[in-house]
Amino acid sequence: MNLIPLFVVVPLGAAFLIPIASKIWKGVADWTATLSTAFLMAFSIFVIKFSGETILYNVGGWKPIGNIPIGIAMVMDGLTIIMLLIVNVVGFFATLYSINYMSHYTDKVKYYTLFLLMIAGLNGVVVSGDIFNLFVFLEITSIASYALVAYGVEAEELEASFKYQILGGIGSAFILLGIAIFYQLTRTLNLADAAVVFANIGQNPALIFLSILFLVGFSIKAALMPFHAWLPDAHPSAPAPISAMLSGVVIKVLGVYALVRIFFNVFGIELIPHTMVIFLVLGTVSMVIGSFLALGQSDFKRLLAYSSISQIGYVLFAFGLGTPLGYLGGLFHLINHAALKSLLFLNSGAVVYSTDTREMGKLGGVSKKMPITGATSLIGSLSISGLPPFGGFWSKLIIILAAVEKGYYILAGVAVFTSIVTIAYYMKAQRMVFFGKLSDVTKKIKEAPILMCISMVALAVICIGLGILLIPYFKKELLDPAVKVIEGGIQYSKMVLGD
Repeated sequence: MNLIPLFVVVPLGAAFLIPIASKIWKGVADWTATLSTAFLMAFSIFVIKFSGETILYNVGGWKPIGNIPIGIAMVMDGLTIIMLLIVNVVGFFATLYSINYMSHYTDKVKYYTLFLLMIAGLNGVVVSGDIFNLFVFLEITSIASYALVAYGVEAEELEASFKYQILGGIGSAFILLGIAIFYQLTRTLNLADAAVVFANIGQNPALIFLSILFLVGFSIKAALMPFHAWLPDAHPSAPAPISAMLSGVVIKVLGVYALVRIFFNVFGIELIPHTMVIFLVLGTVSMVIGSFLALGQSDFKRLLAYSSISQIGYVLFAFGLGTPLGYLGGLFHLINHAALKSLLFLNSGAVVYSTDTREMGKLGGVSKKMPITGATSLIGSLSISGLPPFGGFWSKLIIILAAVEKGYYILAGVAVFTSIVTIAYYMKAQRMVFFGKLSDVTKKIKEAPILMCISMVALAVICIGLGILLIPYFKKELLDPAVKVIEGGIQYSKMVLGD
């Protein structure tokens, strides 16, 4: 219980240590960042043993007075543990990749400081047990992300960061106004305590307005259609490890996780009319339109960015089905997409690192010169396209079966069709970038540096092996506790506060 704050304290401490220690030795930045994220990854794997429990930590020892929680709380349950795994596993491999990749940039010290602040913010959002501190950590993540997107300080990066900051600020304003109404209605900021109050209040116009504010604010953070305008510029412009974090982690934690936690565990889906329908519509629209927009792209990283919109649509669509099988499919696809899209963005970064271009029309035959990058990219592309035996196939299959189980046959067909479109644009990318004849740009290139290759290979192995999570033992230890948290709805309050 007393170790939960380490998820926030370790990256925050490392972020403040790096600028000071780097004045003595510049190399300390690489080592400090890598060791801290390695510890966080190991720690997030260790806490899986507590996945069936709900653990509460009262910051500063501020325990509830009577039944009223007045201090800051950190909560760890089955859903929290999955999100911590996603953040810290991807975060470690992005850090390892950065050691070589960021040598192209001028100041790694500032980069690692911002990167670790982003990790601290993401972990803070996940473990926060009260709405205001969730917002504080969300802003730490967002501000660090704005700076990291602009890290190349070229015109394209600065424009993308500015757009991201404006739209992200609008999303944050919606969320902050929602928090004010949240507090006015409940007189508490604790999520579990508020769930009890909302259940007693019942439906009212203020609660409906509050749900709209949160829906819009967190949908902007998740880059769901039609709130996605910042993502197609931000993801391609950012350094590759930051693109991997944005797509693999940030939109899931700041967007999907926050939506699911608040609407399922605090409001309760029965209290907000048509919640599931809204999730289904947003998910389906994002899924379909994102895939068609990806199909028309000639920029490798931009194609991956639109693909993220489509795949996050699958996740929200699955949660919108409102069934245990749908929740299982949504969570499993969340995990799969985190690994897959992080891998593919690191692949694209390796290509840009060697060729200095993202234009697929200028590339070709990259696999002949960069076999590790080419092979791992093919694994990621096949998995995210939903081809067996990769993890992406199983998560999409579960989502489609959940839609059929619910009786949504047309929507199940839409999900299958979207997966076919996904195959089309990833095979297009493979053909134009990695296969075919060598172009003038790719004739003299060579494989990416060793640490970049290690990160890509490790994520590719994870992508291949994720199917084991459906083996009964692993499913029971990791996925089922998270499904139980979502399915339990506002019973979350009892698990946190007790009876």
